[in-house]
Amino acid sequence: MTVTGGAAAALARLHADGDVPVDISRLPAREAAERELSDPRYHENDPNLLQRGLDRFWEWLDDLFGTASGATPGGVVGLVVIVLAVAALVAALWWRLGTPRRAPGTTGDSLFTDGPRTARDHRTAAARHASAGRWNQAVQERMRAVVRSCEERTLLEPRPGRTADEAAAEAGRSLPSHADDLRLAARTFDDVTYGGRTADEAAYRRLEELDTALERNRPTLDTASTGTPA
Repeated sequence: MTVTGGAAAALARLHADGDVPVDISRLPAREAAERELSDPRYHENDPNLLQRGLDRFWEWLDDLFGTASGATPGGVVGLVVIVLAVAALVAALWWRLGTPRRAPGTTGDSLFTDGPRTARDHRTAAARHASAGRWNQAVQERMRAVVRSCEERTLLEPRPGRTADEAAAEAGRSLPSHADDLRLAARTFDDVTYGGRTADEAAYRRLEELDTALERNRPTLDTASTGTPA
């Protein structure tokens, strides 16, 4: 029987004790080896729990990529091409759709985030942002001007926490000829404010024209806005 490591050390001690060769059977030899190997000296350089976990993870990752590359046409090169294609698709979708928008009415989606200001105040702020090329802020302030103007004209009842989508839907019932433009304006406001999109001058000018057109338009006083038959 050949013994190595701790078993060899154990046999060496037995030889040293009696200076006589010792012939032991398999079971006692194994027990002697286990006792010898249980000595903490043999485990001083063993990897700790974190290192063993990392070793297992990298082994798993290596096996995973090995299996995937073996099952993919072109091997590793084919796998890399597929990964890059998926990454490009995700990037394209993110660029096209922007950051996922929160559902209207979610806490924090209120159209007005500061104290009460008049429609004229919001128009002045919008013009100031537009002159500086800050189109995101210009769009936001112009949309607020549109909604505040509707409130001042009693087309909308002032209500804290109203979102741009809600305001557009309610105002569209009194101004049906501009309902589509109001929905588009609310969508632009949401894209800029919550969707991570960037506005441009054209988007601001559309809101500016809508604001001007609404000022000149006579509302339709239907049952939705007055609560009485038309």
